[in-house]
Amino acid sequence: MMEQRGGLQVDVALVRVVEDEILPDSRLAATEFWPMLAALVDEFAPRTRELLAERTRLQDAIDAWWQGAAEAGWDLDAYRSFLESIGYLVPGASAPRIRTSDVDREIAEVAGPQLVVPVSNARYVLNAANARWGSLYDALFGTD
Repeated sequence: MMEQRGGLQVDVALVRVVEDEILPDSRLAATEFWPMLAALVDEFAPRTRELLAERTRLQDAIDAWWQGAAEAGWDLDAYRSFLESIGYLVPGASAPRIRTSDVDREIAEVAGPQLVVPVSNARYVLNAANARWGSLYDALFGTD
C-alpha cells in the first residue's frame, strides 16, 4: 500500500519507519522531511536513470560475451580486452599521493595495529589502546 508524501508515492512501511521511529529523534518534522526528499529525488532521478541504463548496457554486453565464451573457452586476455572495449575497465591512473601535516611521528612513522573501534564501548577502546601502545596496566603497575 502506498501513501502520498511531499508529492511522492511512498510505501506505508517506509512512512511508518520514517515518521514513527526516525523523525521523532530528529529536529525535523514530517511536513519538512517529505518535500525535501522529493526535491532530492527530482534532482538526482535523471542521473540515477542514466547510471542504471549504463549498468544494464554493461551487464547485457557481459552476459552476451559469456554466452559466446562458454562455447569458445576461457581466455583471460580476450576477456580483459572485451571489458576495456565496452568501458567496464579503464586504464589505470598513477598511484595516488597523499600528503598530511601535523601528524604525530608515532602515527605517521611507527608501524603498529590501526584499530577502529566504537568509542561507545569502553572495553573495545581500552583493547585498541593496549594493542597500539602496550598495556596501560603494565605501564603503571608493571615496574617497581
